[in-house]
Amino acid sequence: MTKVKSKQKIKRRRVTFSFESSDAKEVILMGDFNNWNAKKHPMKSDENGLWNKSVVIPPGRYEYKFLVDRQWEEDPQNDQACLNCFGTYNSVFNFTEP
Repeated sequence: MTKVKSKQKIKRRRVTFSFESSDAKEVILMGDFNNWNAKKHPMKSDENGLWNKSVVIPPGRYEYKFLVDRQWEEDPQNDQACLNCFGTYNSVFNFTEP
């Protein structure tokens, strides 16, 4: 008797987040995909003040924010947001498996 694989491999996808600020000294990507951990996804800036970070995540709905010089910022490039438990808003990112 042969075993049938019942588990399908979940396809993870590389997603790049960007934040524009020529004045910022530090930008950190934080969200429920990294348990809101400030040490997991520090962003890097190019010479034009564009901060980028790529993460590999499975399909789903994710809430996130940028921590810019110790101040929370929503993603200005994303109009999807939801109210959080602190009375402010988190940006929301959704993607499904193709």
